Amino acid sequence: MVSGKRLLVDLTPLRQSPPFRRLLAGSTLSAVGGSMTTFAVALQIYQITRSPFAVGAIGIARMAPALAIGLLGGSLADAVDRRKLVLITTTSLAVVSAGLTAQAFAGLGMVWLPYALVAVQSALGSVNAPARQTFLPQLLPPAQLMAGLALNRISFQLMLIGGPALGGLITAATGSLRASYLADTLSFAAALYGVAGLPAMQPREDKARPGPRAVAAGLGLIARSQVLAGAFLTDLNATVFGLPMALFPAINAERFGGSPSTLGLLTAAIGVGGLVSSVFSGPVGKVSRRGLAMLCSAAVWGAAFAGFALAPALWLALSLLAVAGAADTFTVVFRSAIVQSVTPGRFRGRILAVDYVVGAGGGEVGNLEAGAVGSLTSPTIGALSGGLAAIAGTVVIGLALPAFARYRQRPAADMEVPPGKTVAAASASG
Repeated sequence: MVSGKRLLVDLTPLRQSPPFRRLLAGSTLSAVGGSMTTFAVALQIYQITRSPFAVGAIGIARMAPALAIGLLGGSLADAVDRRKLVLITTTSLAVVSAGLTAQAFAGLGMVWLPYALVAVQSALGSVNAPARQTFLPQLLPPAQLMAGLALNRISFQLMLIGGPALGGLITAATGSLRASYLADTLSFAAALYGVAGLPAMQPREDKARPGPRAVAAGLGLIARSQVLAGAFLTDLNATVFGLPMALFPAINAERFGGSPSTLGLLTAAIGVGGLVSSVFSGPVGKVSRRGLAMLCSAAVWGAAFAGFALAPALWLALSLLAVAGAADTFTVVFRSAIVQSVTPGRFRGRILAVDYVVGAGGGEVGNLEAGAVGSLTSPTIGALSGGLAAIAGTVVIGLALPAFARYRQRPAADMEVPPGKTVAAASASG
């Protein structure tokens, strides 16, 4: 019988690595602030235009720069001190956030300005996020990497739930979006604090010059590795086919009365399931067949959404969405662990940039796919067919890429460590 302590997420990285502890705390606070801005931008665009399409177009403003710049940003992270790069991009993101705050306080009402600032924000984020993700293997020993990724996932779930909730409460209390924007701008102090105390994060001596050729080399590595290709394809399959959030309003109206509060519950249920599974993720670190585990988690994700499509009662629908959120957490943690462990240090920035682009683009494409199928058929068929397609896709990937399905975790031999330090010494510095 598994004890309660072993079920809980492993807190060893927080206890043994002060730099990781500061980084996680600063990133979490800043991410919650960023989520408040995401909430505020959507509401501001709707208040100006009263157009759901205009709100949906925010996704295009975010996705286009991420796809255009993300991969090149990864090649840059493999050629410079990643800590300095993150400090520069984080400072730049703070300036953009200040711009959003300023336009809200000025009451300009120009719809193009939030779009433009969001696009710049996305471009900077597509460089910042992959470079930031390269820190973990340098701050934590291989045995603690899985625990560190699970703690990062808790941070993500707190952002997913806390940001919109706080933004909604503050907006309702003040009658304005200004406080949400201002809170995000101020939260960048925490992000800068978390990064400033880290050791230098220089890439290896055989670093590649940033540019298209370096990007192509990174993509070539993925093409040659069934394990990396399987991890990315499994994630794309799950998000493109099994993410019917665009259908939630229609399903809510058809089946659950159409109340905005109910719609909010549908969205929050995924985050709650993800948060609970992150907290009780202790046994995940013991799983060695991580390729197979990722495939199984992705299949559960698809099955949960297929069940949601047919659920006649609200409690059952919410329960299945919570299961989907839990499966998503395990899928992401397994994918992140595989990518961090398999990728050679000199390629880590480029491969994590692909990881970021897959995450940023897959969800948007998934919403478009679900919306298109739901419009041509019905919302129920759109959600059901997507969930079943996600299950079928995991089977195809497992059969087509047997090395991914058989992949077992091995000790990471290719660890990047600051010159003259061991991994443990790097973890204790700062």
